[in-house]
Amino acid sequence: MEGGNSPNLQLQQLPLATAAVSVQPHTDSFSYKENLIGALLAIFGHLVISIALNLQKYSHIRLAGSKDPRAYFKTKTWWCGLFLLVLGELGVFSSYAFAPLSLIVPLSAVSVIASAIIGIIFIKEKWKPKDFLRRYVLSFVGCGLAIVGTYLLITFGPNSHEKMTGENITRHLVSWPFLLYMLVEIIVFCLLLYFYKEKNANYIVVILLLVALLGSMTVVTVKAVAGMIVVSIQGNLQLDYPIFYIMLVCMIATAIFQATFLAQASQLYDSSQIASIGYILSTTVAITAGATFYLDFTGEDVLHICMFALGCLIAFLGVFLITRNRKKSIPFEPYISMDAMPGMQNMHDKGIAVQPDLKASFSYGALENNDNMPEIYTPATLPIVQEQHGSKGVSAPPYRVLEHSKKE
Repeated sequence: MEGGNSPNLQLQQLPLATAAVSVQPHTDSFSYKENLIGALLAIFGHLVISIALNLQKYSHIRLAGSKDPRAYFKTKTWWCGLFLLVLGELGVFSSYAFAPLSLIVPLSAVSVIASAIIGIIFIKEKWKPKDFLRRYVLSFVGCGLAIVGTYLLITFGPNSHEKMTGENITRHLVSWPFLLYMLVEIIVFCLLLYFYKEKNANYIVVILLLVALLGSMTVVTVKAVAGMIVVSIQGNLQLDYPIFYIMLVCMIATAIFQATFLAQASQLYDSSQIASIGYILSTTVAITAGATFYLDFTGEDVLHICMFALGCLIAFLGVFLITRNRKKSIPFEPYISMDAMPGMQNMHDKGIAVQPDLKASFSYGALENNDNMPEIYTPATLPIVQEQHGSKGVSAPPYRVLEHSKKE
């Protein structure tokens, strides 16, 4: 009886085992819907951040061009920009909880696109259509390429998802690929910091690489913190895990140091160079960190990975063209503008303002080099006269008197 019943028991247990195997991947895998939600939140956040920054900039410019004695933080426009800035940052922060890190990071190109469009719309100069197209053709091409790259990123982005629980984050943190990556990143960061501080290597690539290395850790910790908060809201409390507070402290610390290096770079280089080079370096390093820590591209086929990389390259090119077309600051020229002096009549030579010859000796307001003007303002040297002061043998120091003489 026992021998006859055992085959029946085995046959009855086989469907249960196969059913358990088929259900497990379905519960762990997320659909494309989560990627779309995260991408839309990131796009919304970057758009709002761009509008907020332009509002605050408009508030500063408006106060600078008026006689309003109020400070900038007492205006409604500046507070409206601050509110939108916080709202946009919350949108970007929450997007990391839904979509993979490697998908969210490149979408910061949306803020560059929005800034370029806002700058063209609110420009005050009046251009002819031909001049306008010639002036902003690179911006239009760059915006188009960035939009195409963003579409490819969303379509072929990684679709690997897992719940951001304390156990999963701790397991990723102590995995050997991430530990090896951290070792390499620490060595590179220390070398760059040494050359930057000790050897005065103030190159833009060095500074922005420091920013990118810190930013990669910032986005890794942001995804962990945002994911654990969302899981806690869903009912599975994760805030009692020590790893949550470790990630929170690392997120704040890396963000502060990242802002410090960005401020130093903005004092040395143009903002357009910082925007383009910083976007390319930060996105590349952050995608590498996300692929190492969260294993974003695990299980993805070669076609999706190649199309995703193509989308990144197209977005890089678009951002470069947009920032390449921005107006560069005019360097300081050491001369006095004649129309800046009240009551002084402008001096022009065939429509060209008169400026001093910088190739020879320089003097403000001169029409030509003073070396070619003999006996004008020539210093006259008087003989040395010695006077006795107090005791004998003490002579007064020699002196020269400059006398202006002009021969007509």
